Amino acid sequence: MKGVELSRRLYFDAVRPLLDRPHTAALIGPGSEVLGFDTDRSTDHDWGPRLQLFLTADDLATHGTAIHEMLADRLPHRIAGYPISLVAVGEHGTRHMRESTGRVEHAVAVAELGAWLNGLIGVNPLEGMTTRDWLGTPAQRLAEVTGGAVFHDDLGELSRVRRTLAWYPDDVWRHVLACQWQRIGQEDAFVGRCGETGDELGSTVVAARVVRDLMRLCLLLHRRYPPYSKWLGTAFARLPGIGALHATLSAVLSAGHWQDRQNHLVYAYETVAELHNRGGLTVPLDPRTRPFHNRPFQVLEVGRFVAALRAGITDPAVRALPLTGAVDQFADSTDVLSHGTRPHLLTAALYEGP
Repeated sequence: MKGVELSRRLYFDAVRPLLDRPHTAALIGPGSEVLGFDTDRSTDHDWGPRLQLFLTADDLATHGTAIHEMLADRLPHRIAGYPISLVAVGEHGTRHMRESTGRVEHAVAVAELGAWLNGLIGVNPLEGMTTRDWLGTPAQRLAEVTGGAVFHDDLGELSRVRRTLAWYPDDVWRHVLACQWQRIGQEDAFVGRCGETGDELGSTVVAARVVRDLMRLCLLLHRRYPPYSKWLGTAFARLPGIGALHATLSAVLSAGHWQDRQNHLVYAYETVAELHNRGGLTVPLDPRTRPFHNRPFQVLEVGRFVAALRAGITDPAVRALPLTGAVDQFADSTDVLSHGTRPHLLTAALYEGP
């Protein structure tokens, strides 16, 4: 059973019959099942019957602890064949499903939505999202809030948040796309330059970086938030019509010589350029590659795409931003991106403006 369906069963079969006040019930936030990527392997830790139960701030203060305790006393020991108890094990608190008797150690998180969102993504979208808020929130976190499922929403706030965060505002999207193209243009010629000096390993490393950026660019062009590294390939493979490009990018990474690597990248560049053109975000641009100055390295000359995207931004403040992009385009430390406030602190230190 997929995790979202298990959580649905937990709510409708066991939790909802015990509640007598307005609430919101959902499965969002961290977890492979929220993005629909869970497999049998996922069940070995931090997976099981779980959900978030959101109350108003007043209800949480008055009844939150009592509801948590009531669920511990009255929930069944199993749901859909799975133990309901998720027991924290080890210093990091990793949870594992365990059979239990008596009270259950359930994983129904009782919280107030605004505070919960502040803890997860470092901002409260109920109060509005500034350009800096958007750029300071990692795409993985945006995917976690807009993924999963909402089972019940008396309060209406979570549905409003998910509509707000469903995708970047148009100007922010164009800015993020321009910055993604910029990343590719800063390294595309190095695949050949490394190889020309006999550094095939270096050429492969650069090619892998370019492949990663092309994959993220394709997701952005399809209006999908790129997830973190563990699920990037899975998310990319699920894009419509991506089969030939998927095979080509795999060939880039398996090529033993830089010229073969470059030949595969030429196809990839031109394919993604055509995808960009089909999106209609800019005037159509020539998708063909060309030599890098007078050197024998084929590149797309992505500055054309960057300039065209920036020309379509209507907010002068967004157009004036440096081409560093969202936080996960210029930082890749897990200890930064997985923290609620650190991405915003880093973005605030980099950007000035809205």
